[in-house]
Amino acid sequence: MTTQEKLYDFQERCEKILAMGGEKAVDKQHSRGKFTARERLDMLFDEGTFKEVDRFVNHRCNNFGMEKKVVAADGVVTGYGLVDGRKVFAYAQDFTSVGGALGEMHAAKICKVMDMALEAGCPCIGLNDSGGARIQEAVDALSGYGQIFRRNSLASGLIPQISVIMGPCAGGAVYSPALTDLIIMVDQKSQMFITGPRVIEATTGEKVSEEELGGANTQTSVSGVAHLMAADEEEAIWFIRMILSYLPSSARDKAPVYEFERGDEYRPALNDIVPDSSRRAYDVRTVIGEIADPDSFFELQPNYATNIVTGFGRIGGRSVGFICNQPMIMGGCLDINASDKASRFIQMCDAFGLPLINLVDVPGFLPGTNQEYGGIIRHGAKLLYVYSVAESPKITVIMRKAYGGSYLAMCSKDLGADMVLAWPTSEIAVMGAEGAANIIFAKDIKAAKDNAIAAGSDEAAAKAAAEAVRQEKIAEYTAQFATPYVAASHGYVDCVIEPAETRDYILDALELFENKKREGRVRGNMPL
Repeated sequence: MTTQEKLYDFQERCEKILAMGGEKAVDKQHSRGKFTARERLDMLFDEGTFKEVDRFVNHRCNNFGMEKKVVAADGVVTGYGLVDGRKVFAYAQDFTSVGGALGEMHAAKICKVMDMALEAGCPCIGLNDSGGARIQEAVDALSGYGQIFRRNSLASGLIPQISVIMGPCAGGAVYSPALTDLIIMVDQKSQMFITGPRVIEATTGEKVSEEELGGANTQTSVSGVAHLMAADEEEAIWFIRMILSYLPSSARDKAPVYEFERGDEYRPALNDIVPDSSRRAYDVRTVIGEIADPDSFFELQPNYATNIVTGFGRIGGRSVGFICNQPMIMGGCLDINASDKASRFIQMCDAFGLPLINLVDVPGFLPGTNQEYGGIIRHGAKLLYVYSVAESPKITVIMRKAYGGSYLAMCSKDLGADMVLAWPTSEIAVMGAEGAANIIFAKDIKAAKDNAIAAGSDEAAAKAAAEAVRQEKIAEYTAQFATPYVAASHGYVDCVIEPAETRDYILDALELFENKKREGRVRGNMPL
């Protein structure tokens, strides 16, 4: 063949592969309101920057007539390019080619691009749209999944890994996304589950639809498996770009810093956000809004474990992670789900060197047999552990309640906080004033009642006398202990500040600890 003939042959081969599963299959994908793998990659990468790897790979299966089938790019498109000018690797499963089913070579392509991402120190994005394992390839397909899982685990905490579920994701296929840092799902278009509705009905008798079982709403609000639910595929891609803007390319690098000029950082609105009464609620996101750079807060898992708020933000152009008690839900108590949600987020931020901003208003761990039987001790301990070992700068702001073990669990000085700030409204104590007074002054309260009865008072008057003493003791305890000043006098609080000064103090702390020494211990972002 001449050079020209070889070039023509090359172009012809490329055209066949770029056609994916063929015109009918592509039309069917579009009719479902879904883009193709190649269209999704075009949306993700900066225009004209995507370069495909392993375009000509094909399967080696000779079972069940597969030897007669040519699967374009073996059902997955892999490669690299630029996202907002930064190098990123990605793979996109092609549902138009044998349903995007994973086989030996399909898996090998994904593994290769993951290896390249890790070697280059770049994020790796997985766009998942697959019918699952390629049955015709039997154990070779299972081996492929295993190799992917291992690479997910080895890359964990070293490079950002983001999974987007854009179609069905069942059985073993769900575990690769579960091992990545963040999962995005598309509403009404994607599902994740280990066993489908038919298997569940056959084994347990339960009837449930695919959407109810593993749809985006279920996995973002009930199970907490996924972090974000996108309205459509365009929004899912936008979420990827937003997340990458907060993260470094790898654990070896620093996150992007955006232009910022320090000015008047006094925020008078913060003086009025937190109500005087510890029983009155407020939305902690209003506090975040005053502390973070304008429009920079990006919440993760907004519909799951809503008693704690987690998300990325920027302060002075620097990426940070916010971990905040939410008094609007359960009074801001910590429970099993909140502990898991916060712990995994803290672990991820620490792996990539993002400072941790902890906004504290917590009355305790949620009491109850359900929590105890569910292992609140074990789950709460995760929070203690991840804060204790985190080497990122840790800045804690105690706004109001900080009682008992939950005070410690929200990154107290004892767990390694680099800077602890407290508002004058804060109450740092073993427990709330009412509970403490009932225990400490139990004898005084009982004596008041007994004395009233001895003096001839009826039962109602005696109770009133006891209550008067109780209220007096509550006020006494509050004045003496339910303030930040005892903790400050013992060095557990670095600065008691006016709330309006919070952003200014945090900016100082971020500058002070910007080059905080990290021991460089290798740690992954293990699913918690």
